[in-house]
Amino acid sequence: MTKLNQIIAIASGKKAACAAAITEFYKLLQKPELFSGLKRVYQPLDDEGEKLPPETKIIQQKVSDILVEANAHLVEMLDIIAVQEFANCSAKTDIKVGDTVIAPSVPVTYLMFLEKQLDNIKALISRVPVLSSDVNWRRSETDPTVYIADTVVTTRTKKIPKAFIKAPATDKHPAQVEMFSEDVIVGNWNKTDMSGAISIRERDAMLKKVDALRDAVKVAREEANSISVDKVEIGKAVTSFIFG
Repeated sequence: MTKLNQIIAIASGKKAACAAAITEFYKLLQKPELFSGLKRVYQPLDDEGEKLPPETKIIQQKVSDILVEANAHLVEMLDIIAVQEFANCSAKTDIKVGDTVIAPSVPVTYLMFLEKQLDNIKALISRVPVLSSDVNWRRSETDPTVYIADTVVTTRTKKIPKAFIKAPATDKHPAQVEMFSEDVIVGNWNKTDMSGAISIRERDAMLKKVDALRDAVKVAREEANSISVDKVEIGKAVTSFIFG
């Protein structure tokens, strides 16, 4: 009996082939000269008149032939997609990580959607800021979502002008004084770094869970796609109604 994964494997090809064929038929239908023909015979008024050969133009395309071919492509494509979509309605399975059921009886179409979303979630988590590993961090007592580092004390200095007497004053010359600045400690900075980032351990734990869930979704999707499918014939009813 045919499996859903076998139908999925050929469905896209059938859709592409049908679309290509319909496109070619559309192009032909835009050329009315291909559908017209003629047969013209010249008859002189008397036996002595000029004899001219008959003219013939063969019809190269017929609408009925194109519609027959289009009908065949459409029926095949519509039926294969119907089989796939009808099967998708009943293809359900549990998402399990180990022995834990994350979600029961999930449709295969949602599994495919979820698999893509988990890729996006992983990309998001991979880019979150993480705490610097060379700093000792602890959680804030007032806000557990904030980390606080140990307080670091640094000094604050100020330039104080001072005078250096190069030569003392005499009764003939004033003292020779040179001014300079000296850095003098005037206070201390008590700096405490804070961060709204998360630890590398927290980030890696989430990434590990995403990977585990993504693997579980892939397994569930394969399991759901392995169900047997029933034959569905809708295409002929659709095209017969249209083309007669």
